[in-house]
Amino acid sequence: MPQCQIFTPAEIALFRKSGSILRGCLDFLAGKAVAGISTLELDRLSEEYIRSKGGIPAFKGYKGFAHTLCTSINEEVVHGIPTKRVLKDGDIISLDCGVAYEGIITDACVSVGVGIITKEAAHLLDVTKRALDAGVAAVRGGCRVGDISSAVQQVVEGGGLLCVSALTGHGLGYTVHQFPDVPNIGKRGTGATLPVGTAIAIEPIVTSGLSDSLSQGDDGWTLSMQDGALSAHFEHTIVVTEKGCEVVA
Repeated sequence: MPQCQIFTPAEIALFRKSGSILRGCLDFLAGKAVAGISTLELDRLSEEYIRSKGGIPAFKGYKGFAHTLCTSINEEVVHGIPTKRVLKDGDIISLDCGVAYEGIITDACVSVGVGIITKEAAHLLDVTKRALDAGVAAVRGGCRVGDISSAVQQVVEGGGLLCVSALTGHGLGYTVHQFPDVPNIGKRGTGATLPVGTAIAIEPIVTSGLSDSLSQGDDGWTLSMQDGALSAHFEHTIVVTEKGCEVVA
C-alpha cells in the first residue's frame, strides 16, 4: 500500500503560509459573491489576490484547467468553470481554490448564499459545514481515514442529506492530489493510517436530492447533480498532529 507523505517542520511552516493566503482569498471572495457579479470576475479577483500575497494559483494549468477558481452554482457540484454568468439572489455558490507557496499546496472551499436563500439551501449549507467540522474533529495522529469518513457521513445523513460518494478529499503537498483519498462515507477503523505530519484535504460534498448521481457538462469539467438538486461543498486543508490537527486553510 502507498504511504502517506510526512512533512518536516519547515514544510509545515510553508503549509501555514500557503494556507493563510488561501484563507484570506476565500474570505475576500465570499464578500464579493453578490448578485450581479460574474464568476469570471470572481476568478480574476482570486488570481489578483493570491499573486499580490506572493502565492501562485495552484489550480491554473493543473490537468489543463485554465482558471484560478472553481465556481459551482446551485446544482453544479465541483469543477465549475468561471464564465460571464452572473450571480442572482437565491443562488448558492461554491468557491474552491488552491494556493502554491514555495511549492507547497493548500486547497480549500466555501459555499455561500447570494442574498436571501431558501430554507432548504440554508439547511444544506449548515449541515455541510458541520460535517466538515466533525471530520476535522475526528483527526489525530494514528487515526484511520475511515474515522474521518464516518464522522462526516453521520452528520450529513443525520441532517437528512446525502454525501456525493464519487467525490472525495485527498492528500496534498507538492501536488494538488496525492495519497490517500479521504471519502465522505466510511467506517471507523478502516482505511489508511494518518501519521503525525501528514497533510490532507477534508471536503464534504453534499446534495439535498434523493440521488448522488452526477453528470458532466459540455465544458468537460463541471460536474452537476443529475437530478438538478442543490449541492454544497466545504473544505479545509489540515496537518495531522499528535492529539488532533492544525487547520491551515
